[in-house]
Amino acid sequence: MIMKPLNTYIDHTLLKPTATKSDIVKLCKEAKEYKFFSVCINSCYVALAKSELENSKIKVCSVIGFPLGAMSTQAKVEEAKSALVNGADEIDMVINIGLLKSKDFDAVWNDIESVKKIMPDNTLKVILETCYLEEDEIIKASELAIQSAADFIKTSTGFGTGGATIHDVKLMKSVAKNNAKIKASGGIKDAKTALEYINIGVERLGTSSGIAILTNDKSSNSNY
Repeated sequence: MIMKPLNTYIDHTLLKPTATKSDIVKLCKEAKEYKFFSVCINSCYVALAKSELENSKIKVCSVIGFPLGAMSTQAKVEEAKSALVNGADEIDMVINIGLLKSKDFDAVWNDIESVKKIMPDNTLKVILETCYLEEDEIIKASELAIQSAADFIKTSTGFGTGGATIHDVKLMKSVAKNNAKIKASGGIKDAKTALEYINIGVERLGTSSGIAILTNDKSSNSNY
């Protein structure tokens, strides 16, 4: 596998509840400077990010149903619609973890499919929040997301009890095969870790430490 430049794997991420408008402007400036694939932000800042990234190739990725995934399907659909209208190119939605654990698989499927239906031409990444799942639940969640036409399955929000692990990514990859791509997120803070994930087939990395990963400057690290 020929590896692309490391910066092109990175969704430059800022999802803290305290993030201000000026923080988002700074995030977008950094994304342009380092030529990251996208910025990943909360949906209230999509229009601002779109404006800041005008005339650049940087995509705008909005999280939906974040970080718990426990709101109604209708709420997720409406949030996604709003983000898309405001200029989002990609959506990262959180599955309903409680419904998955309840084994109400039809409801989980409907939740994902309802969002994908309104964005057939945009990239949908489905966040499994693997830290809360047993192995069989990771497999089932991956299957449901893929059956619902998700473009990516993603490990984590970065706000749970743990982030991506090599073990979980390999498990997701074994289910996805060539039917969906993998995004690893949560706890990826240096180039060594980033490359480990890329080497096992991850095609996108969610991190707020993108600058540190590219420059090997640990002082640039953040929590996500």
